[in-house]
Amino acid sequence: MTHDIERPVQQQLEAYNARDIEAFMPWWASDCQYYAFPSTLLAGSAEEIRARHVERFREPDLYGKLLTRIVVGNVVVDHETVMRSFPEGKGEVDVVCIYEIEAGKIAKAWFKMGERRMLPY
Repeated sequence: MTHDIERPVQQQLEAYNARDIEAFMPWWASDCQYYAFPSTLLAGSAEEIRARHVERFREPDLYGKLLTRIVVGNVVVDHETVMRSFPEGKGEVDVVCIYEIEAGKIAKAWFKMGERRMLPY
C-alpha cells in the first residue's frame, strides 16, 4: 500500500529531474491544488501546474535531490535540496514537499521553501 501512495510522488520527481513535462503531468489530478505553504494557492489545476513547470524546466541546472521521504496514510512528505538557476546565478534551496494522494494522483501539494544558498561556481 505504501508503495502505491509513494509512486506518483516518485514518478513526478523523476520526470522533474529529467525536465520532461509529458512524463511529469500524468501524476497530477486535473483539479490538483498546488500551494506555497501553508495556504497560498499557486495553481488550481493541472493546466496551471503545467504552465509553471514548462517555464521551470527551462532551467539548465534544475535538479531535486531527495533527502528523506515519509509516508503516513495517503500523505507523502519529502525533504529535498533543489538545485536552481536563479537570476543571480546557480544556487540551491531546501524544500519540504507535502503531497496528498487520491486515486493514484497528486490531489494537493504544499511546498515550504528555505533560504536560497548561492553557489560559488
